[in-house]
Amino acid sequence: MIDLALLRDEPELVRQSQAARGNAPETVDAAIEADRSRRAALAAFEELRAEQNAFGKQVAKAPKDEKAALVAQAKDLAERVKQAQAASNEAAEAAADALSAIENVIVDGVPAGGEDDFIELRRVGETPTFDFEPRDHLAIGELLGAIDMERGAKVSGARFYFLTGIGARLEIALMNLALDKALGAGFTPMIVPTLVRPEIMQGTGFLGKHADEVYHLDKDDDLYLVGTSEVALAGYHSGEIVDLTRGALRYAGWSTCYRREAGSYGKDTRGIIRVHQFNKLEMFVYTTPEDAEAEHLRLVALQEEMLTALGLSYRVIDVAAGDLGSSAARKYDIEAWVPTQGAFRELTSTSNCTTFQARRLDIRHRPGAAAGAAEGGTKTQHVATLNGTLATTRWIVAILETHQQEDGSVRVPEVLRPYLGGLEVLRPLNAEDAAGAEGA
Repeated sequence: MIDLALLRDEPELVRQSQAARGNAPETVDAAIEADRSRRAALAAFEELRAEQNAFGKQVAKAPKDEKAALVAQAKDLAERVKQAQAASNEAAEAAADALSAIENVIVDGVPAGGEDDFIELRRVGETPTFDFEPRDHLAIGELLGAIDMERGAKVSGARFYFLTGIGARLEIALMNLALDKALGAGFTPMIVPTLVRPEIMQGTGFLGKHADEVYHLDKDDDLYLVGTSEVALAGYHSGEIVDLTRGALRYAGWSTCYRREAGSYGKDTRGIIRVHQFNKLEMFVYTTPEDAEAEHLRLVALQEEMLTALGLSYRVIDVAAGDLGSSAARKYDIEAWVPTQGAFRELTSTSNCTTFQARRLDIRHRPGAAAGAAEGGTKTQHVATLNGTLATTRWIVAILETHQQEDGSVRVPEVLRPYLGGLEVLRPLNAEDAAGAEGA
């Protein structure tokens, strides 16, 4: 939810943000008018209600012979109050609808435009080259007995899979590496619910234009399956006043994630790049608005440390406004090189949501309060929230393809070896299968 004071005081800034996202600037004028109507209707209702309360006291004190006439007037006034309340509620709903069209105001410097209008900030690592024809991650995974798409489809349908044997171990190793990285950076580990209430999903901004990506249990439960533990972690402190006097609150949520991948049919259907279910370790931070941009860069640095340690070639991009989620004011994506695609593919993203989610979820802090005095009398302000991926199933794609060898084996990045019992090379289950696949 946008800051209403900003909308009222600096509408041109909001218009520019909407335009950069590809949204109609007129949505801002509609929101301002709807907010004005809401306030006017509320004021009219409260004025009538105050009049009703005062009149009620007058009726109570009136002589018996005057009460009949006054009671009739009271009934008329009560009907007017009822109508004013209905008008106020209607205006509030209209304002909420108009305000929902206003996405978070982008941070200064975010490029305008859509998916292809990002700015590349830097490239890191040498692009891998091979003196043989490299296999894609699925071919490698099948040789290793690590990925089984066929049985995944048999059990659950398209875009589901089994990670088997070394594939399962590799993902667990990757997640544990990320968990240790998060612990070293002061994050509290969390295993979070993967079903959340509608108000939590709505509050984080996932029920807008991306609602068709979300699985909904709509018969008896009215719960949503999360596509990232960001949702549960954002809801963790909903309706609370948190204590930031000792610094930011940093959580690392490990969860299974679910996405419909609506509208992506025909894209990345081979392997585990774009699937309906995957695991992820997500960083989530509550901090002050003043510290949010510095915290954002800190999250990116942690992601880069992970990718560099895994020996992956990658680039960092500043995502264009039109490709941001409604809650993000700025997002950096890190894309790793996938050799058989000859392209960089997104492995991580990290977003600064400023106070947008916190306003929806009513999460505040007390600026300037002394340590341990979060319940004091200082006026509260909304916190800023940030999120960023530290590891996910898709990383296996880049690891297998980057570190593959001609015989179908894969060199294990040194940083992962302690999590795999010291294993240095992942080898095909059957050498004859590898030779046959190479000759095919």
